[in-house]
Amino acid sequence: MRFTPSIFGKLLEPIKRRQFDTLVAQHAGDAYVKSFPSWTHLLALVYAQFCAAASLRSLEAGWNANSQHHYHLGSGPLVRSTLCDANRRRPVAIFAETFILLASQLDRQTRRDGAAMVKLIDATPIPLGKLCDWAKSNGRIRGLKMHVVFDPKADCPSILDITDANVNDAQIGRTITIEPGATYVFDKGYCHYGWWTAIADQGAIFITRPKTTMRLEVVGQHPMARAQGDGFTVLADSEVRLASKGDSKLPIRLRRLRVQRSDGKTITLLTNDLGRTATEIATLYKARWQIELLFRWIKQHLHIRRFLGNNDNAIRLQLFAAMIAYALLRIAARSHCVNISILRFTDLVARCLFERRHLGAIEKPPPVNPSRRQCPNSEHQLSFSYA
Repeated sequence: MRFTPSIFGKLLEPIKRRQFDTLVAQHAGDAYVKSFPSWTHLLALVYAQFCAAASLRSLEAGWNANSQHHYHLGSGPLVRSTLCDANRRRPVAIFAETFILLASQLDRQTRRDGAAMVKLIDATPIPLGKLCDWAKSNGRIRGLKMHVVFDPKADCPSILDITDANVNDAQIGRTITIEPGATYVFDKGYCHYGWWTAIADQGAIFITRPKTTMRLEVVGQHPMARAQGDGFTVLADSEVRLASKGDSKLPIRLRRLRVQRSDGKTITLLTNDLGRTATEIATLYKARWQIELLFRWIKQHLHIRRFLGNNDNAIRLQLFAAMIAYALLRIAARSHCVNISILRFTDLVARCLFERRHLGAIEKPPPVNPSRRQCPNSEHQLSFSYA
């Protein structure tokens, strides 16, 4: 009889076991470990994301209740105290680099067909509340901050870092590897003149919003062929330069756009792109809203509001496990040509996690057992009626 893996086992196929073992060996993740290897740890935290486990006790009970699947998953039973110790000690880099490998697979599945590469950069806060006394505050929340680079064409996020909430966004943004020809879109929190200059020197483009204290001097005007866009109107398009008298200088040509949105509010955009039209630049900045939708989807449908530990290492591991679960869902939906929405697909995965079905037909009922012979003319057979 042909073996059919469970849906959970099918989702985990993009994680190559040999590559994962190499990461574990590089970071000594299984040093002094006797019964709870890193592979079982990863599977347990990803399973907690899919089944919405709210505590270590519920995670232990749900995982051990499906022990018949442990052999084919290459894992073993779960002990609550052992998992708690692993969350406190195991290196976060193992999970972080595993997500990077999955994100690269998701990126390769997208055909670009010569289109310009757009990267959206932003950060979202992860509030932790008063239970985590070690967490730092930025004046609004106490917790951590997740910095993300998002490719809207590939629907592929890549995490730069998870930092304290009081870390400046521009400080993390400067660690990005700049790709020539790419367009980076970010908000005014990433204001750093040296970084902007480095982007221009690498042949890349940035689109952002200037701070209100930035003094700009108009040196020319750009003709506007089409001022009306989708939900906005371009009011002005001019070439500017920095008017600061100090040491802050920008040795690149800048372009400033004034855009009026459909709700009547006016925003100012700043870019080094001198080739695109004003409406194209404003449309690219409008697409930055997709990363906000990504953050909302992650916080609503993944489980990063309640954590399985109160220490810094455990929370970071759970955040990376959530992003690994997100990448596995996206890869499975594309590889198996799932036609339903990603939200419904996520709900069905959570309810059929250990069922042996095909991912491409997860919304359909399982087939009838072919070993039971069905009579083709059963509706024409006589039936006995006993009074």
